[in-house]
Amino acid sequence: MAVSTNADIRKKGERVAADLYLDLMKKCLANLIYGELEAWPVEPKNALKRKVVAAFRARGMKLVWDRPYDPQARLNGEGWPAGAHTMMGIKRLENLQYCVEDVLRQGVAGDLIETGVWRGGATIFMRAILKAYAVTDRRVWVADSFAGLPPPNPSKYPADTDDQHYTFDLLSVTLEEVKANFEKYGLLDDQVCFLQGWFSETLPAAPIDRLAVIRLDGDMYESTMDALSALYPKLSRGGYLIVDDYALAGCKQAVTDYREANHISEEILPVDGCAVYWQRQY
Repeated sequence: MAVSTNADIRKKGERVAADLYLDLMKKCLANLIYGELEAWPVEPKNALKRKVVAAFRARGMKLVWDRPYDPQARLNGEGWPAGAHTMMGIKRLENLQYCVEDVLRQGVAGDLIETGVWRGGATIFMRAILKAYAVTDRRVWVADSFAGLPPPNPSKYPADTDDQHYTFDLLSVTLEEVKANFEKYGLLDDQVCFLQGWFSETLPAAPIDRLAVIRLDGDMYESTMDALSALYPKLSRGGYLIVDDYALAGCKQAVTDYREANHISEEILPVDGCAVYWQRQY
């Protein structure tokens, strides 16, 4: 009969603690804890109604919809939650956890990055994983305009013609808000680096040597292509490329075009009905 040593017990306890911590982080980031208390902001498309909403906000008031909370939608990452720190849902958070833990286990060199962070949920979770395993030699890069998405440039990127993401105020989250969200989890430190601005301006010059996990969440063809062009050459062999918006036509076309132009043949694996990923082999 094998007898467990104190070291064995301590190591097992550390693994259990890390698992419990990361499981709770996923539930908190997706707001499966207090989701039923969320209030959905009114985001009208009509110009006159938008002025009315703006007038209320100027007086410190908000107009909200009383919508029923759907935990299944939150698990699947469907819709734009009112209060959660991520839209990803549990399935995509679990995929992110798998990719980060695998590069740590395999010793794949490089930092972690997300391009298009919204309220910061995915990057907060990346930092939490590093914290859970006491990793101090990798950074988490948080890349976003922190001002929403750009208007489409159809003459240069026809796939983005008629894209409306730039019209949604809910997608515009400031740098200060994202930093405050990191602080709420006790995870804002010098291992977290922010890149503020359009991807075409910030990513090519970013002081990043190697990457182990890249997560793209730029919605549009332009944003996806800018991120791939600047970052994929820095992805280590054995590292992972995750695309959150593969279900969107413009994003998918950018991925297809980049892979074909650069002779990338690794199998694209599904995460859920929206996101995909692959592991770089060459």
